[in-house]
Amino acid sequence: MGHIIHKPDEAELSDLSDLFKVFGDETRLKILFALFEKELCVGDIAESLNISQSAISHQLKLLKQSRLVKGRRDGKLIFYSLADDHVSTVIAQGLEHVNED
Repeated sequence: MGHIIHKPDEAELSDLSDLFKVFGDETRLKILFALFEKELCVGDIAESLNISQSAISHQLKLLKQSRLVKGRRDGKLIFYSLADDHVSTVIAQGLEHVNED
């Protein structure tokens, strides 16, 4: 099991709380799972989740502000992907936790 290196201060606790709030939305989780395998543009995410592009764009903005996803411009399109391995690790461990007996 991982060890916490130090007791977080108030600012870190606030940041951590904000991070977990971002994970607390099913649509955002669906977007993150969609990005597990490959980068996608807003239209592809919207189509695969059957959610409007404007709703996806709004959620991607929040995910990007939280540094959970990153965007790469290709012409007029922006392709989104998970920001780093920490994101998939947190989600995988959370899923493992909820599926424990």
